Amino acid sequence: MCIMKGITERQREILNYIQSFLRENAYWPSIRDIQFHFGFKSTNAVMGHLRALERKGILSRIPGQARTFKFAEQYEVEFPQQNRETVSLPIYGSIAAGYPDQIEASGEVGRLQIDIETAGIRPGQNAFALKVRGESMMDAGILDGDTVIIQPGLAVDGDIVAALIDGETTLKRYIQKPGAIPYLKAENEAYPELYPVTELLIQGVCKSVIRHL
Repeated sequence: MCIMKGITERQREILNYIQSFLRENAYWPSIRDIQFHFGFKSTNAVMGHLRALERKGILSRIPGQARTFKFAEQYEVEFPQQNRETVSLPIYGSIAAGYPDQIEASGEVGRLQIDIETAGIRPGQNAFALKVRGESMMDAGILDGDTVIIQPGLAVDGDIVAALIDGETTLKRYIQKPGAIPYLKAENEAYPELYPVTELLIQGVCKSVIRHL
């Protein structure tokens, strides 16, 4: 990172951490990621440093997203992922990638700041993120602990979807053949195919998988 005048040593460390995190993950660390990394007692301490960096012209706020930052224009060469449009997506708890389980009405549990190219989504859509629990989709490259980006919309045969099947939710591949009943297929031979008894509702299509290295 280039030498920036007028910032504290802690602010420099935060910028170095953000840069390193971006290189490894292709998305910004959350406010809580920064809090836990540096051992701050609250997220207010993180926001204080980020606002200070904003006042010093190093960071700028993304319009319409109160707690979402990007590097200021003069630093975009150093941080090329800032040339992409960035969004802040809600994380709505977890989803079973195993046997379906009861819906977890936990609401928003965090935010994921990511550029739309990495997320694989279209601008202006109500995409959201879910944490994966289980190993039924491992052969599709979706592992326990990953984060999936889900975008509401119509599913087609072969899409990986967040689905509500007979009142329980799961992440599976959607199979819909002409003249046949749609069903859900695991990407792990240890798990069975799932056929609805009463209903199969698609909550959204998986657009990308994020793995925290």
